[in-house]
Amino acid sequence: MILVVEDDDDTRRLYRTALTLAGFTVREARSGMEALQQIDRYTVALILLDLGLPGFDGWSVLDELSNDAATCKIPIVIVTGSSEPIDRARVECVLRKPISVDAVVTTVRRCLSESK
Repeated sequence: MILVVEDDDDTRRLYRTALTLAGFTVREARSGMEALQQIDRYTVALILLDLGLPGFDGWSVLDELSNDAATCKIPIVIVTGSSEPIDRARVECVLRKPISVDAVVTTVRRCLSESK
């Protein structure tokens, strides 16, 4: 299952639709806290994570996942509009907005195959 964590409703739906059409099971979260709840509830194969979430942001989600033995190995694809440097040691892939849904699907497939 792919967890799409994105606060923009249209963008989140677009990613969900593209990934679902590509054959993935997808769940969604609008916030960092909602993402952590989903991760506690379901087995997640990969997280597509926006860093610019309101409140408990994507960086906080990364910190929480990194510090938990049960979640520290989940592959993460960062999607961000920021040009800020990202520590690639913790994430599998970084996509800079704007991006196409084809790039999202291709990156998710590649990161899942690399994490095996």
